[in-house]
Amino acid sequence: MSKAALALCFLLAVSPVLAQTRQPVLLISVDGLRPDYVTQADEHHLRIPNLRRILAQGTHADGVVGVFPTVTYPSHTTLVTGVWPAEHGILNNTRFDPERKLYGAWYWYADEVKTATLWSAARAARLRTASVSWPVTVDATPIDYLIPEFWRTASPSDAFNPDDRLLMNAVSRPDGELARIADRTGMPYMMGNDTTLDGDEVRTCYSLDILKQHQPEFMTIHLSSLDEEEHLHGPFSNEANSDLEGLDGMIGRLVAQELMNFPRAVIVIVSDHGFAKVEHATNLYIAFLEAGLIKADKSAGGTPEVTSWQAEPWLAGCMAAIVLHDPADIATRDNVRKLLDDLAANPQNGIETVLDHDAVTALGGFPDAPFVVTLRPGYCNGGALSGPLVTDTQQKGSHGYNPATTPEMRASFFAIGQGIAHGKDLGVIDMRQIAPTLARILGVSLPAAKQPVLSLH
Repeated sequence: MSKAALALCFLLAVSPVLAQTRQPVLLISVDGLRPDYVTQADEHHLRIPNLRRILAQGTHADGVVGVFPTVTYPSHTTLVTGVWPAEHGILNNTRFDPERKLYGAWYWYADEVKTATLWSAARAARLRTASVSWPVTVDATPIDYLIPEFWRTASPSDAFNPDDRLLMNAVSRPDGELARIADRTGMPYMMGNDTTLDGDEVRTCYSLDILKQHQPEFMTIHLSSLDEEEHLHGPFSNEANSDLEGLDGMIGRLVAQELMNFPRAVIVIVSDHGFAKVEHATNLYIAFLEAGLIKADKSAGGTPEVTSWQAEPWLAGCMAAIVLHDPADIATRDNVRKLLDDLAANPQNGIETVLDHDAVTALGGFPDAPFVVTLRPGYCNGGALSGPLVTDTQQKGSHGYNPATTPEMRASFFAIGQGIAHGKDLGVIDMRQIAPTLARILGVSLPAAKQPVLSLH
């Protein structure tokens, strides 16, 4: 028998074994979920029976050290690629827009992702894939049943546009599926990106329909309302706690449907970042305007409007990358360094540190930024172009702090399912370990993810 024939016989012999070792995966992200909402649920008097059961009957991490910056879009992309933002290309939530011409554009499009994802790996292994409201998935072709996170207002929580239902039908996959789900469920899809608990109920109902109708072997779901309540009222506020209790019921329904489809499935609950309380806003733009690094004129409405810039902050939650108009302009870079050092010398400005390019590179973020300013907990970025440098803020909570220095930024990881150890504590893990771990459970290959696989069994 030839070597080729022997190889074929071997593959035919082992392929049923490989198929048996593969397990379907349901990955649910609860935006902004700190692990201590679940691990210390008694302390916060939380009624979350489903998450408590997953904690008791599964494996969890005390915390997940997130990516740089600890904001939603870079983090969610790391969760499905296993690499840092500098590698996968999603550097922030919003695109750098120094003259405010992009109307609040975010990194919505999957074409921006530079590395393989769990969806593409699953598709290559001929597994059915699905996703509802996961960031950076518009036109993600490896996803068979797709409802991406997308909106056309300046902010994800702005007033709704009824036409966005038509927009979402156009960008969802397969063609017409969003309308078919609306008919089956009797529930129209959201107008805009509804970040309330009601919005998450819509996401859950549409996810349940996809699970029932199509039984994807790998599905991702993003629930976003907890993050909104934490921004408005702070972590562990009554409002945030009540929201999580509502999400717990949705998680219970999703888990039950997944196990009805696939009794051998593994269900993983993750988050993108933690949360910290905030009181003050540091308006870095004002310092750059006063230093002449940004030029602004008054608009027709009387508010300042950027007209030109030499260097400008790119805000990312509670840190800011500094971008030079001309990266080779050494004089401007030196002026920026002096400005930032002077600002950091005054503790009233809330600056934790000024990281240089090498330090930022070591943390896997903002590959082209000469500096990144990180703020201390209690302070977050403001976007004002006039007024005081530091002001009070209406926000009560935020994220985006340096994950290496701010434990409150640690994200969550909880897993349950056939073969997953009961009551196992992994300690503190790296967010980049999650994707290769899920790849192994799915029985697929994710070569770019180099971090060690988590021991869940």
